[in-house]
Amino acid sequence: MENYLKHKDYYGSVEFSADDNTLYGKIIGINDLVTYEAESVNELKTSFKEAVEDYLETCKELKKEPNKFYKGIFNVRTSSRVHAYLAILAEKKQMKLNEVVNKAFDFLMNHEDMVITKNVD
Repeated sequence: MENYLKHKDYYGSVEFSADDNTLYGKIIGINDLVTYEAESVNELKTSFKEAVEDYLETCKELKKEPNKFYKGIFNVRTSSRVHAYLAILAEKKQMKLNEVVNKAFDFLMNHEDMVITKNVD
């Protein structure tokens, strides 16, 4: 089961408000906050697509890049045990630690469906 929407190359979150019986979400991976809402799943899908199209049109009019810019640099926090294991693995394979981590990222990106997500109760 997927809990996100996709239109073109854009993804959107899917949330539910029990207080007002509304489905809502936001476009993921952009620099701006663009939200959408509806009372049914089909309406939410339509609202999301309209939000994406409107956002792209607005960006075009403003001559603005719609996608968020990612530098490719970020900190990863892990346990000292994992850090040590990966550092030793990198040495054994005659690789840099960043190369090992990037290989793990490649694996994750190619096997996204194998990632187990937590259910929050």
